[in-house]
Amino acid sequence: MKPDIHPNYRQVVFQDLSSDFAFLTRSTIASKESIKWEDGNEYPLIKVDISSHSHPFYTGKQKVVDAGGRVDKFRRRYAQK
Repeated sequence: MKPDIHPNYRQVVFQDLSSDFAFLTRSTIASKESIKWEDGNEYPLIKVDISSHSHPFYTGKQKVVDAGGRVDKFRRRYAQK
């Protein structure tokens, strides 16, 4: 294999903003934020809107997640017509 073409994997914390669930895994994603994890170490933090902890396919429950008022904006725009 060619040297220096593969990304560097490191420990990263992904945090689900809709359910306040977080998990530690390896990733190549860069982040400017960091968080102190349960083991006392500090890791880069990646915030996501939906994860397996809040997605209806995995939970079996329908849950409306409104990121930034998009649903309300859509309803206001098409309610007049």
